[in-house]
Amino acid sequence: MSGTQRLTNLLELAAQGPAMRAALAEEVAELLVAWPADCPTEMRGTCEALLARAAQEVDDDTRARLRIRLYADPELAGRMLPRQPHDRALIEAARAGEAVLPRIARALGISEKLASEILNDESGRALVVACKALGLNRAAFSGLAMLVQPRGDAAACYARLDAFDRISAVEASRELRRWSGESQHAA
Repeated sequence: MSGTQRLTNLLELAAQGPAMRAALAEEVAELLVAWPADCPTEMRGTCEALLARAAQEVDDDTRARLRIRLYADPELAGRMLPRQPHDRALIEAARAGEAVLPRIARALGISEKLASEILNDESGRALVVACKALGLNRAAFSGLAMLVQPRGDAAACYARLDAFDRISAVEASRELRRWSGESQHAA
């Protein structure tokens, strides 16, 4: 399907009302990340406005999937989906002894089974990927890692921080999408 045909289909989806907002938002995000050469560049602004509007009307799970999809273009993700304070909410929940697993699953748009695998990864790398995909900063990651993965000595803690510094948000987003796809195929 040509880029122009995709634009036309998206406008038709937009006309179908709130029931189709999630599908519309995900399709527009995909289009913006991989803008087809045959689409007029002046239509990007219209698509961004459409995505911004649709993103306000979708649920948290859809918003999390959109954020993951848009990580290929962090500037676009920041404009379309301003960060919500996941770091503070996750750390406060962990400090209070509340279940962090469902919060991480919801924030990332993944199953609780996959979130459990992330939290139980002894190397801590999976938590690094999840935190990077959520846009958490180094301090928030460190605090969360100490609260939910307290195993290991100081050297293990520093190794997790080094891993956090080495992995980019784009790389983390790709890996998270791959895990999510593998998890869905296994189910």
